Amino acid sequence: MAVTVQECLKLQLLEVEMLLSMFPKKGEINLDEDAVPSVQRYLRNTDGPLPPQLEYSIAVDVGEAKVKVELQVLLPHMYPHVAPQLFARSNALHRQQQLQLNTGLTSHISSLDSGELCIYEAVQWVKDNSLPYLENSKISSESASKEVVVKETLHRMWIYSHHIYRQELRKKIFDCAKKLNLTGFCLTGKPGVICVEGRRENCEEFWRVIRYPNWKHISCKHVENIEMEGSIDNIRLFRDFEDLQFQAHGDYGLRNDYHMDLGQFLEFLKQHRSGHIFQILFGVEGKLSDK
Repeated sequence: MAVTVQECLKLQLLEVEMLLSMFPKKGEINLDEDAVPSVQRYLRNTDGPLPPQLEYSIAVDVGEAKVKVELQVLLPHMYPHVAPQLFARSNALHRQQQLQLNTGLTSHISSLDSGELCIYEAVQWVKDNSLPYLENSKISSESASKEVVVKETLHRMWIYSHHIYRQELRKKIFDCAKKLNLTGFCLTGKPGVICVEGRRENCEEFWRVIRYPNWKHISCKHVENIEMEGSIDNIRLFRDFEDLQFQAHGDYGLRNDYHMDLGQFLEFLKQHRSGHIFQILFGVEGKLSDK
C-alpha cells in the first residue's frame, strides 16, 4: 500500500520528539521554533500547501575531549521512505577529513532499510566514527601549520522594489544575473523582490546595471557577507536564478492591483533558510496563517 506524505510527516514529528527527549540540554538540538508547528498545522488541514521541510542540527560530543561535531539534518517530505540529507561538520576537521567522514556516513545510511527512522542511528555513527578523522586532522594541521588558507566571501543582496512588471526589465534582470554567475530569484509583481548571491564584485555590478539609468522605486534593503574556506558555491541558498511568481490578489488586468501573495513568499523564504528577511523587507514579522 502506498505511503502518504501525512504518514511520513507524523513519523518525522515522533522522531523529533524522541530526539528532544534524548538531547534535552540547551544547544544540543538547534530547531527553528516554527518548524514543528508548521507541520502540525498542515496535518490538521492537509488541503493547504506542504509545510517547509523539517531542518535541524544536533551537536555530538566525540571522544574524551568532547570535540563538537554538528550533524545537520534536512528531511524530505517523504522521509523515512526517502533518504534524509545529512551533513556532519566540525571546526576541528579539515575539508578533506570532513568529506571522508560524510562519505562514510552516507554509505552507512544508504545501507539501512528504507522506511525506518534513522537520525539517531546517524548520530550514533558520527559519535562512533569521527575520532579517527579528528586525529588525522590534528596531525595534518600540525604538519602544515604554515600553510596559507585561501578564503572566499559569498555576497548576498536583498533588493526591494515597489513593483516589477515590465518584460524588458525582467529580461534585463535575468540576463545580467546569468552573465555574472549569480544565483537567487526575482519576484515579479507588487511588491517586487530580487535576491542575488555570488562574488561581491559581481553582485555590485548587477546592482549598478539594473539601477541605471533611472529606476526610482528600488533599494537594497540588506547585505550579507559569509566568509569560508573553499568554494562559495557550497553555501549558496539558491541553485540558480529563479523566476518567482505566486498567485496574485486582484485583477491581472489592472496593473496597480497586481499584489503578490506574501504568505506564499514567506513560505518560500523559510524553505531557503531566510525567513528572517521578511521583516527586513517589509517591516513586519512574517507569520504563516494557522490553517
